[in-house]
Amino acid sequence: MERRGFIRLLAGSAIAWPFAAQAQQPPVPVIGFLHSGAPGPNARRLAGFHKGLAEAGFVEGQNLVIEYRWADGQNGKLAGLAADLIARKVAVIVAVSSQPATLAAKTATTTLPIVFTWPGNPMDVGLVTSLARPGGNATGVSTLNKELGEKRLGLLREVVPKAAPVYVLINPNDPIGEEGLKELRATAVAREVGLQPLYAGSEPEIEAAFAAMAAKPGGALLVNADPFLFTRRELIVGLAARHKVPGIYYDRDFAASGGLMTYGTDLPAAWAQAGSYVARILKGEKPGDLPVAQPTKFELVINLKAAREIGLDVPSNLQITADEVIE
Repeated sequence: MERRGFIRLLAGSAIAWPFAAQAQQPPVPVIGFLHSGAPGPNARRLAGFHKGLAEAGFVEGQNLVIEYRWADGQNGKLAGLAADLIARKVAVIVAVSSQPATLAAKTATTTLPIVFTWPGNPMDVGLVTSLARPGGNATGVSTLNKELGEKRLGLLREVVPKAAPVYVLINPNDPIGEEGLKELRATAVAREVGLQPLYAGSEPEIEAAFAAMAAKPGGALLVNADPFLFTRRELIVGLAARHKVPGIYYDRDFAASGGLMTYGTDLPAAWAQAGSYVARILKGEKPGDLPVAQPTKFELVINLKAAREIGLDVPSNLQITADEVIE
């Protein structure tokens, strides 16, 4: 071969190599995020989810694309949003702290991997066949919110031992709300506590529920774990303060918004666990082989400012054992 031809061949190869290398780069994975709420109220939890992904090597905008689908409280949209994600050919659907979104995803597909966080036992609603080996296309984290009702009731009684009745605020659209109430009733009977459920699936119904509490003063409040009620936490704790109703909630953000006391799973940490499961699935593991995880961290948060505003003294032993005290 002539020297000039050889040089041209080398030059052409040098130009082609970068393009060939670029062509061989694996495609960036796309995951779908489905939720019945809105991004703003879930910002702290979402940061936990991103942390879990990042610790496993996936960073949105770098080597991962996330398609977000928020229903903004309109659960009727979830089936269509789930179908849209499936049509987008996402690798995984993530449905965390949203029972309606999880069920919509599970109804929409029996093959596409689903990662959830679920407030009770996911076997109860058919999400998995076993906690140790889920066996299907879904796995995730059980946040035990339903099971923690007994603990919350006990904490509330320590602060207001003579409160009667204990009102339980429930979203009637929550698919497992009644099951949680059933377990709470059993605990209340054992503790000789009178329970009064109040149902609220809209802002006017929340206001009506507090009007009912105000009409019979002397009670206390326990708020059920629910994505809609979570997004209305500022309204709820504001009404509780106005009507001087001591309440216990399931997520720290209620106390940060002015609620008296919260006890529950560290949900940003649970979302981080979900993020790590998404990463493992993207790396080749099957959801059916990943055991449903249990939360490792629980938080008791007390808002002393809220207590003073409604004329309560929180026992010192509770303040000492609290993970956080808001002055």
